[in-house]
Amino acid sequence: MVISSSQSSAAEQQTCPHNNAISCGNCRLGTICLPLALEGEDIVKLDEIVQRGRPIQKGDHLYRESDAFTSVYAVRSGAIKAYRLTGDGQEQVTGFYFPGEIIGMDGISKDQYACSAKALETSAVCEIPFHRLEELSAQVPTMQRHFFQLMSQEITMDQQLITMLSKNSAEERVAALLISISARNARRKLSKTSFRLPMSRTDIGNFLGLTVETVSRVISRFNKQGLITVESKEITLLDLDGLKEIANVKMDF
Repeated sequence: MVISSSQSSAAEQQTCPHNNAISCGNCRLGTICLPLALEGEDIVKLDEIVQRGRPIQKGDHLYRESDAFTSVYAVRSGAIKAYRLTGDGQEQVTGFYFPGEIIGMDGISKDQYACSAKALETSAVCEIPFHRLEELSAQVPTMQRHFFQLMSQEITMDQQLITMLSKNSAEERVAALLISISARNARRKLSKTSFRLPMSRTDIGNFLGLTVETVSRVISRFNKQGLITVESKEITLLDLDGLKEIANVKMDF
């Protein structure tokens, strides 16, 4: 069968994660970042306020710490790193965000972003102007409740991170991060055992409060123990239950 250029273009619009033509109604991540009970008419209203610019390149910023808060962002493809600058100008990584997740809510309380957000790889995002979201939430109660749930998830993740960094060993911290990424992949209907780590080991160490050498040593140890296999940034979790036992904490990321 011969596929016409128009058919090919339509197919690309549906499958390309960076494609700006994708709407909230046909986005493959819609069931993750949208309320499940949102009606078709309400999805159209949401789609009208969402802004989809060009994909951002690796190293580009969505926003910087202390910038005026204007929007929240839904990651559609790629990965975003959140970080703050310490007193001596060094980066302190505060989180990693993957497709279907929302970033930027830290700016709500003081009307300025509390951290910077930088692309770890070529990424596409949906920008949602907050004042428009507030207006829509007043019209669509399910949207308001869903946004509160997202904020609650952020608080829970922050609490789990504090627990992980204050009490756990290096092995527990690395295992917990791998379990977190696994669980978040599963939410997106992707493999929970095989995935690519978009962040560097330097970023991983920074996030977990470990040196790069310690991160590499722990990953090598997990590999030798048959818990994982690693090839460059590609990782396979061979024993997810074993990693959960090492993490020694219930992960609800």
